[in-house]
Amino acid sequence: MLRNVRDLVDAENGGQTFFSAWRKAPTQSTAAGIWFDLSMSPGNPVPQYYAAAPNISVALSQSTDGGIPHGTNVAGSGMRKYLRTFGVMTPTAAAAPMQMILCDYLLYYPFIDMSVTDYQPLTTAATLPRLKDGKGLQIMAVEVAGQTGAGNPRFNITYTNSAGVSGRTTPLVACNTQLSNGTLITSQPTDPARAATGPFIPLQAGDTGVRSIDGITFMTPDVGLISLVIVEPIENISVRGIDAPIERTPVTDYADLPIIEDDAYLGLICCPNGSLAGANITGWINTTWN
Repeated sequence: MLRNVRDLVDAENGGQTFFSAWRKAPTQSTAAGIWFDLSMSPGNPVPQYYAAAPNISVALSQSTDGGIPHGTNVAGSGMRKYLRTFGVMTPTAAAAPMQMILCDYLLYYPFIDMSVTDYQPLTTAATLPRLKDGKGLQIMAVEVAGQTGAGNPRFNITYTNSAGVSGRTTPLVACNTQLSNGTLITSQPTDPARAATGPFIPLQAGDTGVRSIDGITFMTPDVGLISLVIVEPIENISVRGIDAPIERTPVTDYADLPIIEDDAYLGLICCPNGSLAGANITGWINTTWN
């Protein structure tokens, strides 16, 4: 593990480092202040669409599903992998300013029907492939088949928390009116009555993570489908404008280096200033291990 800057320099001088670039070119129309899941957009890495049997969990990993490349597995050598630098740029004015979060996507429950108002149990056939205690993991609700955006549909989720306690319940959250696939359907910047205004669904008071999702209940129906995704937020970055790239260097910005788990499926969520349709968003990632 890295204990100080000298260890970091030695690791890089020893070739224990990896660099890759990524590019996303969304086709979906987005709106200002509404979070969006870039993993569903064309580009490099290739998109994934949460396409699997409804309501049954699926695990995501770099080796089987792709995501932003971050280098080889290192835990077998007794090492840890760290995020060294992370950068983004865009020439698309509608995108900026834009907050972004790099996440490890671990587990998702696909094709949950928004028209069903009975309790829908979810099956955890696949468990967390990494971070198995669930500490720090969050839930996001991704629109995967267009809603109408009418009727102010609301729902809550039951889940098992990071302490292994099942039957925990989120606050009641409401859906926004966005129709595009990839929308984080509970993000809403202007309505204080909605419990989830950011990208993640609030957990029950006192909980700090999620191991699995047990079920979901819609209080009012709409057409459309969502997928519930368990992610680990790793790093935040904000694109300020189109005139220059922005780079995050955690060791100097925060005196810390986020850990990248072996075989993590890395992807991005973002909160643009307008529509991302036709935007070009590019970036890079640098990892190191010791």
